[in-house]
Amino acid sequence: MRLLFDRNTWQEIFGSIRKNKIRTIITIIGVLWGIFVYIAMSGAAKGMDNGFEKSFETVAMNSLFAWAQSTSKPYSGYKTGRQLQLKLGDATVLQNRIPELQYIAPRNVKGTFGSAPASITRGSKSGNYPVYGDFPVFTKIATKKIYDGGRFVNDDDIEQARKVCIIGERTQKEMFEEDEDPIGGYIRIDGIYFQVVGVHKFVQNAPFDSDSDIYIPFTTYRRLYNSGENVGWFSMAAFDDADVIQVEEDVKSVLKNIHRVDPTDERAFGTFNLGEVFSKIMGFSKGLTFISLIVGIATILAGIIGIGAILLISVKERTKELGVRRALGATPGEVRTLIILECLFLTLIAGIMGIILGALTLSIVNNATQGIDFPYTNPTVPIPLVMGAFALMLILGILIGLIPAQRAVSIRPIDALREE
Repeated sequence: MRLLFDRNTWQEIFGSIRKNKIRTIITIIGVLWGIFVYIAMSGAAKGMDNGFEKSFETVAMNSLFAWAQSTSKPYSGYKTGRQLQLKLGDATVLQNRIPELQYIAPRNVKGTFGSAPASITRGSKSGNYPVYGDFPVFTKIATKKIYDGGRFVNDDDIEQARKVCIIGERTQKEMFEEDEDPIGGYIRIDGIYFQVVGVHKFVQNAPFDSDSDIYIPFTTYRRLYNSGENVGWFSMAAFDDADVIQVEEDVKSVLKNIHRVDPTDERAFGTFNLGEVFSKIMGFSKGLTFISLIVGIATILAGIIGIGAILLISVKERTKELGVRRALGATPGEVRTLIILECLFLTLIAGIMGIILGALTLSIVNNATQGIDFPYTNPTVPIPLVMGAFALMLILGILIGLIPAQRAVSIRPIDALREE
């Protein structure tokens, strides 16, 4: 401990560093690069992780979607190419037969999947927008952020087939004046008056979100467009602990059974498993974090070994000097501590510089990715992980420093004084 605060000790350490400037700088860069790579790659993975979590925050992570197509195989007296149609009653059957399904929302739409959008008018203003027919349960699967004072479709709207609607931000701007409150106002959807009961926020990068969508009760949609019991598609969410891939297979199997389709017909019903996609993305992010840890530690270790090699050379060059120290009464412990302090100091400087450089890089990346249409946000590395990597560096620095330190201690004063 006395050597740690001894001025002569540090003068000797700095003197040794000055004698090997180029080698010391190169070695410091090696250690610096290791922790920089770790912070940069871990931060990049975390930024991607945060971005996708933010994008998926409005959609259940275990969600999936199913729709009807046409058969590709004959079955039970039906020919190939039969066009299938989902029905409202299918939702009840799916819910009863697949216990892993937490929510299921039948949905219809006019304005996507090849259909013409609805004509929306208000006074002299007009436009074309997609109109969705939905149940309240839909918000359990895909959250809709509604501005204060508004609401989404509720059970009374469904039961009474009310002519109410929830409009998007762009629809509000194009149909209403800037200082006009749209809640309670009226618009015409394909010639029928609807009262606006809510305005939903647009969430950038959120899947399936738009600033112009209009939502009305499913039962009202059915009356307006005479769709009867037909359903465009099912939005579903499995329980968090469910195997969403197996749930997808179960959904298709039940639908094939309901509509009398060959169990081996893979084209009869289409599905999109958002839960599976999300799991793959999160797996990629975790893999990138793990790789950054391995690469970072390997690079740090290589740099620290370089520091040890430089100190071995330094000890060789300072043989006479260390011999004089021993002859004047320096103990082996003091000589060992001197060399370890030098190694620890170089490691400490390299680590601090690497952390600062990594933090600056992540800050630049964060500023550069603000507002872009890509799920990436707030690339950071938790402080405990940074401190853990830094502590590992210092421990490795001490351990590597023991090698040249032991070499210095093994020098006998008489032998050192005989060297020219």
